Amino acid sequence: MPRTAIIVHGTGGHPDNVWYPWLAERLTARGYVVHRPHLPALNVEPVAVTVPRVLDAYAFDGDTVLVGHSGGAALLLALLEHTPAPVAQAVLVAGYSTPPNDAEEPVLQASYDWERIAANAGDLVLVNAVRDPYGCDAAQGRAILERVGGTQVVRRDDGHFGDGDQPYPTFPLLDRLVL
Repeated sequence: MPRTAIIVHGTGGHPDNVWYPWLAERLTARGYVVHRPHLPALNVEPVAVTVPRVLDAYAFDGDTVLVGHSGGAALLLALLEHTPAPVAQAVLVAGYSTPPNDAEEPVLQASYDWERIAANAGDLVLVNAVRDPYGCDAAQGRAILERVGGTQVVRRDDGHFGDGDQPYPTFPLLDRLVL
């Protein structure tokens, strides 16, 4: 049975932006079944509304790899807490678990069951930059790492790893990090 990858865009994003289509093509070539859901209400509606919708739409099991960017990475934390089964891997790019700036963050839960997240995350990889214009920086990744474990990769000058003013059409590091 092939592995499944679910690539979740960030706040205000779209599955056809930045490196998401490129990574989907790379993973498809490796035999993955890839989903790139469009979640226009991500980080607009409460996470308690988004999580059941995503859990109902996709299978989460030992053959699933999750990749989330920014608000999508924050959503993955909630999904990992509530998924009925552990996944093979979770890759959080520019992820965060506390408000990274002064914007509203309805994608965040008030608290997390870190032990459950750790038990469900499989091979957890956090990718952050030293400096991120939105505050989703290496310190945010480190805070998750200290609670859950895993591996953190810190890039010096990669900012937010793609955004409206930061073209980021490919992401070779992710192709190497995904199982």
